[in-house]
Amino acid sequence: MSLQESKVAIVTGASQGIGAAIARVLARDGFRVVAVARTAGALETVVESLPTPSIAVPCDLRAPGAADEVVDVVLGRFGRIDLLVNNAGATPRGDFLSFSDSDWHEGFALKFFATVALCRVAWPALLASHGAVVNIAGIGGRTGNAEFTIGGSVNAALLNLTKALADRGIRDGIRVNAVNPSSIATERTRKRIQTIADAQAITIEQAAENLARQLGVARLGTPEEIANVVAFLASDAASYMQGAIVDVDGGQTRTL
Repeated sequence: MSLQESKVAIVTGASQGIGAAIARVLARDGFRVVAVARTAGALETVVESLPTPSIAVPCDLRAPGAADEVVDVVLGRFGRIDLLVNNAGATPRGDFLSFSDSDWHEGFALKFFATVALCRVAWPALLASHGAVVNIAGIGGRTGNAEFTIGGSVNAALLNLTKALADRGIRDGIRVNAVNPSSIATERTRKRIQTIADAQAITIEQAAENLARQLGVARLGTPEEIANVVAFLASDAASYMQGAIVDVDGGQTRTL
């Protein structure tokens, strides 16, 4: 396949952590990457490091019409969309009673409603390319936790959306799957580890080990491990996977 014909992937939340790792791995596999996030500087840094012709689209996906703008940019630049990776959005931990209505609305706005909008707007282009969607959810969508009520609810909704779009995708020739990460060593998790270390007056390494032990896993995962699973789901090797929900959590989820 020539460079002009090489596949195009949209990756949201691509300025750091899991999203940046996904962008790097997909570019390694030959995708031209459209990296989307709110932080322009960090996003440009990621794109500049990629080996394929890729672009940054700084954008707040919570804004009305943002999904349309992203897709318009992609089609105007590359003329096709082969893969949509919905990774944007983080949700807070905390006491259920402490969260306001606006906290709940904000929790759903980026991770869920932006995913809905992008899937809807990108669907015709994905239909034309027989493309794929990979949603990054989280194991909180499988197992409820009193300290993760917003995140668990958002992830559960995202997993149901994955199954529903996969059902539609059978008819339209679009594969839709999801990945459920657990505690991955991202910037956000490192802050959590630092808080533990400060509170317990221990080293960062000890705090990371304590967190892993608390979660019931041998160690924390890496963003690259999530990215490699996304790359597999985007590849022809996963051509018979439809509506799959892949837990990449070190064995933390023990329910069926």
